[in-house]
Amino acid sequence: MPTGNLITSDLNAREGGASDLARARDVLDQVMDPEVPVVSVTDLGIVREIDWREGHLFVAITPTYSGCPATEFIESSVRDALIEAGFAAPNIEQRLDPAWTTDWITEQGRQRLKAYGIAPPVGSASKPRLPGEALTVECPNCGSTATEEITEFGSTACKALYRCTDCLEPFDYFKCI
Repeated sequence: MPTGNLITSDLNAREGGASDLARARDVLDQVMDPEVPVVSVTDLGIVREIDWREGHLFVAITPTYSGCPATEFIESSVRDALIEAGFAAPNIEQRLDPAWTTDWITEQGRQRLKAYGIAPPVGSASKPRLPGEALTVECPNCGSTATEEITEFGSTACKALYRCTDCLEPFDYFKCI
């Protein structure tokens, strides 16, 4: 046992039940992504497991990519929200395998992205497009599919910059990965 685990694991340790896990999920539904503050960590699908282990809440999260600069902030936000909700010394673990995919974004998350002005991923990462197949991205502002990519690099690494040729508004597209 690593140094410090005995003190941490004995701090208010108890066995939680299904209602505690549901409450923990409700808390995590309120923890927003720092880069897209309208989608929660559960909307993004980065919360991979919520359980009890050795008397403490255990949460596994998978970063959207291994170099994501927001990972530590998200982990801290998850921990702080759970502690504030009464979960003593929650154990937060990063899980890199399997790698996160946009397929894990919930339907609610996709709707929230669109309402915020970001086009959600088109298609499925598990079903890539055929070579030469055009990507049709719907404008989140007017709903037109008359859009064009301006650059594959948007405001963050996970987004591309598009423009609608109908309403002429630029918008971010959340890449399908």
